[in-house]
Amino acid sequence: MSVLVVTGTCTGVGKTVVTAALAALAAARGSSVAVVKPGQTGIADGEPGDLDAVRRLAAIDDLHEYARYPDPLSPAAAARHAGTPPVRLAEIVGRIRELAASRRLVLVEGAGGLLVRYDEEGTTIADLARWLGAAVVVVARPDLGTLNHTALTLEAMAHRGVQLAGLVLGEWPDDPDLAMRSNIQDLETIAARPLAGALPAGAGALDPAEFLVAAHRGLAPAFGGSFDAAAFRDAFGLNKERP
Repeated sequence: MSVLVVTGTCTGVGKTVVTAALAALAAARGSSVAVVKPGQTGIADGEPGDLDAVRRLAAIDDLHEYARYPDPLSPAAAARHAGTPPVRLAEIVGRIRELAASRRLVLVEGAGGLLVRYDEEGTTIADLARWLGAAVVVVARPDLGTLNHTALTLEAMAHRGVQLAGLVLGEWPDDPDLAMRSNIQDLETIAARPLAGALPAGAGALDPAEFLVAAHRGLAPAFGGSFDAAAFRDAFGLNKERP
């Protein structure tokens, strides 16, 4: 029984693809896995949301969405704008624990970044992780600006007593620029550990079989994959002596 929370350094970093990759690898090992989306925003009723992407990519159906708001805002702001009750993360702790009691793994995907507000009191996915005693997978961008976002996210986690499960690059391009290549080393310095993965850009458009291969190559052995952080650094010349 294990719960992992997936968050990002900001929105649009590839959290759903990483969540699907974690689910796909767990399912491929024969583990029972559920995926929870506490609050989906920016999607109207009847439209496909993040869990539909997880279903398509990971080929699993044990999916749980607890609230949905049509406006592309934070959960707190979207609920306020819609005039409906906000997501009460404290109230879904028990529901997630119930799922975890009968599953090998429960993945919880947050909305936006770590400190996005879910209600007017300022409850965040960091609070949920702390209440659950769950480690957090942080998904980051590889490009310019990611160092500050990542450092702030990890500092906020440490301040709140939330454990880091691993830092994953959500979309690694075929032809990374100088900033991206340089950022690998600096991100590992910020995290004080090797990268836990790098999913290829465009992975969300793959079919399930191709996606499973990408997930295995893109996530570290701790998550059931074969990603080798040292080999990844070597592939981009970051272990070479600087001029």
